[in-house]
Amino acid sequence: MSHHLLLILHLLGACVWVGGHLILSVTILPQVLKKKDVKLLLDFEKKYEKTGIPALFLMVITGVWMSYQFGIGFSNWFHFSNPIETVISLKLILLLTTVLFAISANFFVIPKLTVKTLPLMAFHILSVTTIGVLMLLLGSFVRYGGLSF
Repeated sequence: MSHHLLLILHLLGACVWVGGHLILSVTILPQVLKKKDVKLLLDFEKKYEKTGIPALFLMVITGVWMSYQFGIGFSNWFHFSNPIETVISLKLILLLTTVLFAISANFFVIPKLTVKTLPLMAFHILSVTTIGVLMLLLGSFVRYGGLSF
């Protein structure tokens, strides 16, 4: 598959993933916290999950595929040996962090979600949103040859 098509699919996934989290953080979460309405949050989560999770999987698949097209295979990850590999490694670290937040939210926070635990859920939401935006920004550096320190 051409790199350009992979990039388009990757960016479409990012639109859904990051866009959905921005809507959640900027629009839904303030209403939930103001009204102290857990149901509003759970309703959004249930609807968004149907498109958000496939978008995340699409980004993982296309991101790994593009990594290999750049010559950065599994054995090169996390070496920070060149600017493109640095971007890929940082994005993978952020992806793993996102997965940890998802595990925490789905197994520990959401099952016990109450008005009292809303701040913890808000922390999870804002963290994953921030990570998504950071991943988007990091990806933009690939166009300029990567990221070097």
